[in-house]
Amino acid sequence: MKKILIVTADYYKEISLGLLHAAKKNLPRNLKIKIIKVPGVFEIPVTISKYIKKFDAFIALGCVIKGQTPHFDFICQSSTNAIMELSINSKKPIGNGILTCLNMIQAKARKKKGAEAAKAVLSVLSQK
Repeated sequence: MKKILIVTADYYKEISLGLLHAAKKNLPRNLKIKIIKVPGVFEIPVTISKYIKKFDAFIALGCVIKGQTPHFDFICQSSTNAIMELSINSKKPIGNGILTCLNMIQAKARKKKGAEAAKAVLSVLSQK
C-alpha cells in the first residue's frame, strides 16, 4: 500500500481547506494518507524533508497572496525551489498545489488546484 503525506499550510484556512478537499477527492481509497498542517507555505518543504523516507509521495498545499513588499516573491521562489530539490534528490513525487495569487479573488477561484496536485502525484507514482 502506497503512503502519501499531504502537507497543508493553514495561513489562509478557507483556501487550504478547499485545496485539501479537492486533493483528497482525487486520491483512491487504497492509499494510506496522512495530513499535517503547518502555519505557512515556507514550512512545507522542511516538513516534507522530515518525512521523506517514510512516505512514497507528497502533496504540498497552500496559498501565498501578493502584498505590498517583495516577501511574496521570496516565499514563492524559495518554496518552489525547495520542493523541486526535495523531489529530485529523493526521487519521489511531490505534487505542488501551492497557489501564488495576486489577490484573494484569484485564490478562491483556484481552490480546486489541489486536485491537479493529487493527479500529478498519482501519475508519477504509476510510472514503471
